[in-house]
Amino acid sequence: MNLNHFLRLYPLSKLLAERAAEKNIIFIFTIVFILTILPRLVDAQNTIERMMALDDEKTLQNYKTSIEIGRKALASNPNDFELNWRYAKACRWYGGLAKLYDRNGWEDACAAYGREGMESARKAIDLKPDQPHGYYYYGLNAGVYADGVSVFTAIAEGLKDKIQSSFEKVYQIDKTYENAGSILCLARFWQVLPWPLTDRKKSLGYYREYQKTAFFGTPYPDGPIYLAELLIDLGGNPNITEAKMLLSKVNPDRKYYKDWVDKLMARLDAFTPNNNY
Repeated sequence: MNLNHFLRLYPLSKLLAERAAEKNIIFIFTIVFILTILPRLVDAQNTIERMMALDDEKTLQNYKTSIEIGRKALASNPNDFELNWRYAKACRWYGGLAKLYDRNGWEDACAAYGREGMESARKAIDLKPDQPHGYYYYGLNAGVYADGVSVFTAIAEGLKDKIQSSFEKVYQIDKTYENAGSILCLARFWQVLPWPLTDRKKSLGYYREYQKTAFFGTPYPDGPIYLAELLIDLGGNPNITEAKMLLSKVNPDRKYYKDWVDKLMARLDAFTPNNNY
Protein backbone atom coordinates (compact mmCIF):
# COMPACT_ATOMS: atom_id res chain seq x y z
CA MET A 1 0.00 0.00 0.00
CA ASN A 2 1.53 3.28 -1.07
CA LEU A 3 1.40 6.41 1.05
CA ASN A 4 -1.29 8.14 -1.01
CA HIS A 5 -3.60 5.13 -0.79
CA PHE A 6 -3.09 4.97 3.01
CA LEU A 7 -3.87 8.64 3.45
CA ARG A 8 -7.11 8.19 1.50
CA LEU A 9 -8.20 5.31 3.72
CA TYR A 10 -7.09 6.85 7.03
CA PRO A 11 -10.11 9.18 7.50
CA LEU A 12 -12.47 6.26 6.96
CA SER A 13 -10.63 4.01 9.40
CA LYS A 14 -10.55 6.82 11.95
CA LEU A 15 -14.28 7.37 11.56
CA LEU A 16 -14.97 3.65 12.02
CA ALA A 17 -12.81 3.59 15.11
CA GLU A 18 -14.60 6.60 16.59
CA ARG A 19 -18.00 5.04 15.98
CA ALA A 20 -16.87 1.80 17.55
CA ALA A 21 -15.67 3.75 20.59
CA GLU A 22 -19.03 5.52 20.79
CA LYS A 23 -20.85 2.20 20.69
CA ASN A 24 -18.61 0.89 23.47
CA ILE A 25 -19.36 3.95 25.59
CA ILE A 26 -23.11 3.56 24.99
CA PHE A 27 -22.85 -0.13 25.84
CA ILE A 28 -20.99 0.64 29.07
CA PHE A 29 -23.52 3.29 30.10
CA THR A 30 -26.36 0.86 29.33
CA ILE A 31 -24.79 -1.79 31.55
CA VAL A 32 -24.24 0.76 34.33
CA PHE A 33 -27.88 1.92 34.02
CA ILE A 34 -29.21 -1.65 34.15
CA LEU A 35 -27.02 -2.66 37.07
CA THR A 36 -27.22 0.47 39.23
CA ILE A 37 -29.81 3.10 38.26
CA LEU A 38 -32.67 0.90 37.00
CA PRO A 39 -32.95 -1.16 40.21
CA ARG A 40 -33.22 2.05 42.24
CA LEU A 41 -35.96 3.39 39.96
CA VAL A 42 -37.86 0.11 40.22
CA ASP A 43 -37.41 0.10 43.99
CA ALA A 44 -38.71 3.67 44.21
CA GLN A 45 -41.78 2.84 42.12
CA ASN A 46 -42.50 -0.31 44.12
CA THR A 47 -42.21 1.68 47.35
CA ILE A 48 -44.56 4.37 46.03
CA GLU A 49 -47.14 1.73 45.11
CA ARG A 50 -46.89 0.18 48.58
CA MET A 51 -47.26 3.59 50.24
CA MET A 52 -50.34 4.30 48.11
CA ALA A 53 -51.89 0.99 49.14
CA LEU A 54 -51.14 1.64 52.81
CA ASP A 55 -52.71 5.09 52.50
CA ASP A 56 -56.08 3.53 51.64
CA GLU A 57 -56.64 2.65 55.31
CA LYS A 58 -55.47 5.47 57.51
CA THR A 59 -54.03 3.78 60.59
CA LEU A 60 -51.00 4.47 62.74
CA GLN A 61 -49.47 1.11 61.82
CA ASN A 62 -49.90 1.71 58.11
CA TYR A 63 -48.22 5.09 58.28
CA LYS A 64 -45.47 3.71 60.48
CA THR A 65 -44.81 1.13 57.77
CA SER A 66 -44.94 3.82 55.07
CA ILE A 67 -42.38 5.88 56.96
CA GLU A 68 -40.08 2.87 57.35
CA ILE A 69 -40.14 1.81 53.70
CA GLY A 70 -40.14 5.41 52.49
CA ARG A 71 -37.07 6.27 54.53
CA LYS A 72 -35.23 3.26 53.10
CA ALA A 73 -36.19 4.12 49.51
CA LEU A 74 -35.18 7.78 49.95
CA ALA A 75 -31.73 6.72 51.11
CA SER A 76 -31.02 5.51 47.57
CA ASN A 77 -33.43 7.85 45.75
CA PRO A 78 -33.12 11.21 47.54
CA ASN A 79 -34.18 13.22 44.49
CA ASP A 80 -37.40 11.37 43.71
CA PHE A 81 -40.19 13.97 43.82
CA GLU A 82 -43.06 11.59 44.49
CA LEU A 83 -41.17 9.64 47.13
CA ASN A 84 -40.41 12.86 49.00
CA TRP A 85 -43.93 14.23 49.10
CA ARG A 86 -45.49 10.85 49.89
CA TYR A 87 -43.01 10.42 52.72
CA ALA A 88 -44.00 13.87 54.00
CA LYS A 89 -47.64 12.83 53.76
CA ALA A 90 -46.97 9.70 55.84
CA CYS A 91 -45.20 11.78 58.50
CA ARG A 92 -48.10 14.20 58.65
CA TRP A 93 -50.69 11.46 59.06
CA TYR A 94 -48.66 9.54 61.63
CA GLY A 95 -48.26 12.61 63.82
CA GLY A 96 -51.85 13.70 63.27
CA LEU A 97 -53.29 10.30 64.14
CA ALA A 98 -51.07 10.00 67.22
CA LYS A 99 -52.71 13.19 68.50
CA LEU A 100 -56.17 12.18 67.30
CA TYR A 101 -56.02 8.91 69.23
CA ASP A 102 -54.35 10.59 72.22
CA ARG A 103 -51.53 8.09 72.00
CA ASN A 104 -49.03 8.18 74.83
CA GLY A 105 -46.21 10.53 73.86
CA TRP A 106 -48.10 12.07 70.94
CA GLU A 107 -46.47 15.46 71.51
CA ASP A 108 -43.01 13.98 70.92
CA ALA A 109 -44.30 12.09 67.87
CA CYS A 110 -45.79 15.26 66.41
CA ALA A 111 -42.59 17.22 66.98
CA ALA A 112 -40.32 14.52 65.51
CA TYR A 113 -42.36 13.46 62.51
CA GLY A 114 -43.57 16.99 61.81
CA ARG A 115 -39.98 18.16 61.49
CA GLU A 116 -39.02 15.14 59.39
CA GLY A 117 -42.04 15.69 57.16
CA MET A 118 -41.15 19.35 56.67
CA GLU A 119 -37.67 18.38 55.50
CA SER A 120 -38.99 15.91 52.96
CA ALA A 121 -41.67 18.35 51.77
CA ARG A 122 -39.03 21.05 51.35
CA LYS A 123 -37.07 18.66 49.13
CA ALA A 124 -40.21 18.08 47.03
CA ILE A 125 -40.64 21.85 46.69
CA ASP A 126 -37.04 22.23 45.52
CA LEU A 127 -37.51 19.44 42.97
CA LYS A 128 -40.79 20.73 41.51
CA PRO A 129 -41.64 24.24 42.72
CA ASP A 130 -44.54 24.50 40.27
CA GLN A 131 -46.45 21.61 41.88
CA PRO A 132 -48.67 21.93 44.99
CA HIS A 133 -47.64 18.68 46.72
CA GLY A 134 -44.54 19.88 48.55
CA TYR A 135 -46.07 23.16 49.71
CA TYR A 136 -49.20 21.44 50.99
CA TYR A 137 -47.41 18.84 53.06
CA TYR A 138 -44.87 21.35 54.29
CA GLY A 139 -47.70 23.42 55.74
CA LEU A 140 -49.44 20.40 57.25
CA ASN A 141 -46.27 19.02 58.78
CA ALA A 142 -45.41 22.43 60.22
CA GLY A 143 -48.84 22.35 61.86
CA VAL A 144 -48.18 18.87 63.24
CA TYR A 145 -44.83 20.09 64.53
CA ALA A 146 -46.57 23.04 66.21
CA ASP A 147 -48.98 20.61 67.91
CA GLY A 148 -45.97 18.89 69.41
CA VAL A 149 -43.92 21.88 70.54
CA SER A 150 -46.77 24.44 71.01
CA VAL A 151 -47.99 27.19 68.70
CA PHE A 152 -45.93 29.81 70.52
CA THR A 153 -42.71 27.86 70.03
CA ALA A 154 -43.50 27.34 66.35
CA ILE A 155 -44.14 31.07 65.91
CA ALA A 156 -40.91 31.89 67.73
CA GLU A 157 -39.09 29.61 65.26
CA GLY A 158 -40.52 31.57 62.33
CA LEU A 159 -43.03 28.99 61.14
CA LYS A 160 -46.04 31.29 61.03
CA ASP A 161 -45.02 32.95 57.77
CA LYS A 162 -43.79 29.65 56.29
CA ILE A 163 -47.11 27.91 56.98
CA GLN A 164 -49.07 30.82 55.59
CA SER A 165 -47.00 31.11 52.42
CA SER A 166 -47.11 27.34 51.84
CA PHE A 167 -50.90 27.14 51.89
CA GLU A 168 -51.23 30.36 49.91
CA LYS A 169 -48.96 28.84 47.26
CA VAL A 170 -51.16 25.74 47.03
CA TYR A 171 -54.21 28.01 46.86
CA GLN A 172 -52.55 29.85 43.97
CA ILE A 173 -51.44 26.73 42.06
CA ASP A 174 -54.54 24.55 42.56
CA LYS A 175 -57.03 25.40 45.29
CA THR A 176 -58.91 22.12 44.68
CA TYR A 177 -55.82 20.00 45.47
CA GLU A 178 -56.47 17.39 48.19
CA ASN A 179 -60.18 18.15 48.55
CA ALA A 180 -59.62 21.93 48.54
CA GLY A 181 -57.37 21.43 51.55
CA SER A 182 -55.57 24.75 51.15
CA ILE A 183 -58.84 26.68 51.59
CA LEU A 184 -59.69 24.79 54.78
CA CYS A 185 -56.14 25.08 56.11
CA LEU A 186 -56.02 28.84 55.55
CA ALA A 187 -59.38 29.20 57.30
CA ARG A 188 -58.17 27.21 60.29
CA PHE A 189 -54.78 28.93 60.24
CA TRP A 190 -56.27 32.40 60.76
CA GLN A 191 -58.69 31.00 63.33
CA VAL A 192 -56.20 29.37 65.71
CA LEU A 193 -53.36 31.89 65.66
CA PRO A 194 -52.97 33.55 69.06
CA TRP A 195 -53.86 37.22 69.51
CA PRO A 196 -52.91 39.60 67.97
CA LEU A 197 -52.11 37.46 64.92
CA THR A 198 -55.53 35.82 64.67
CA ASP A 199 -57.95 37.18 62.07
CA ARG A 200 -61.50 35.83 62.46
CA LYS A 201 -62.84 37.86 59.54
CA LYS A 202 -60.28 36.41 57.17
CA SER A 203 -60.87 32.95 58.62
CA LEU A 204 -64.62 33.22 58.06
CA GLY A 205 -64.03 34.32 54.47
CA TYR A 206 -62.06 31.16 53.72
CA TYR A 207 -64.65 28.99 55.50
CA ARG A 208 -67.41 30.50 53.37
CA GLU A 209 -65.39 29.71 50.27
CA TYR A 210 -64.73 26.17 51.47
CA GLN A 211 -68.41 25.76 52.35
CA LYS A 212 -69.25 26.22 48.67
CA THR A 213 -67.04 23.34 47.56
CA ALA A 214 -68.08 19.70 47.25
CA PHE A 215 -65.68 18.81 50.06
CA PHE A 216 -67.36 20.58 52.97
CA GLY A 217 -67.89 17.82 55.56
CA THR A 218 -66.63 15.15 53.15
CA PRO A 219 -64.80 12.90 53.74
CA TYR A 220 -63.95 14.34 57.17
CA PRO A 221 -66.08 16.46 59.52
CA ASP A 222 -63.33 18.99 60.26
CA GLY A 223 -64.81 21.76 58.11
CA PRO A 224 -68.26 21.97 59.77
CA ILE A 225 -66.75 21.56 63.24
CA TYR A 226 -64.12 24.26 62.68
CA LEU A 227 -66.69 26.65 61.25
CA ALA A 228 -69.16 25.99 64.08
CA GLU A 229 -66.43 26.72 66.61
CA LEU A 230 -65.62 30.02 64.90
CA LEU A 231 -69.30 31.01 64.76
CA ILE A 232 -69.67 30.32 68.48
CA ASP A 233 -66.63 32.48 69.19
CA LEU A 234 -68.04 35.27 67.02
CA GLY A 235 -71.39 35.08 68.82
CA GLY A 236 -74.68 36.60 67.80
CA ASN A 237 -77.97 34.80 67.32
CA PRO A 238 -77.56 34.09 63.58
CA ASN A 239 -74.10 32.62 64.15
CA ILE A 240 -75.26 30.51 67.08
CA THR A 241 -78.23 29.21 65.07
CA GLU A 242 -75.96 28.24 62.20
CA ALA A 243 -73.45 26.59 64.53
CA LYS A 244 -76.22 24.42 66.00
CA MET A 245 -77.33 23.43 62.51
CA LEU A 246 -73.80 22.53 61.44
CA LEU A 247 -73.08 20.42 64.51
CA SER A 248 -76.43 18.64 64.33
CA LYS A 249 -75.44 17.28 60.92
CA VAL A 250 -72.04 15.98 62.02
CA ASN A 251 -71.83 12.22 62.60
CA PRO A 252 -68.39 11.78 64.16
CA ASP A 253 -66.88 8.34 63.62
CA ARG A 254 -64.02 8.83 66.07
CA LYS A 255 -63.92 9.64 69.76
CA TYR A 256 -61.78 12.71 69.09
CA TYR A 257 -64.46 14.29 66.91
CA LYS A 258 -67.31 13.16 69.16
CA ASP A 259 -65.71 14.73 72.23
CA TRP A 260 -65.11 17.92 70.27
CA VAL A 261 -68.72 18.11 69.08
CA ASP A 262 -70.01 17.40 72.61
CA LYS A 263 -67.84 20.20 74.00
CA LEU A 264 -69.15 22.69 71.42
CA MET A 265 -72.75 21.59 71.96
CA ALA A 266 -72.30 22.21 75.69
CA ARG A 267 -71.23 25.76 74.89
CA LEU A 268 -74.28 26.19 72.70
CA ASP A 269 -76.59 24.85 75.42
CA ALA A 270 -75.25 27.51 77.77
CA PHE A 271 -75.92 30.26 75.27
CA THR A 272 -78.92 32.59 75.64
CA PRO A 273 -79.76 35.77 73.70
CA ASN A 274 -78.72 37.79 76.78
CA ASN A 275 -75.51 35.80 77.18
CA ASN A 276 -73.88 36.65 73.90
CA TYR A 277 -70.30 35.47 73.62
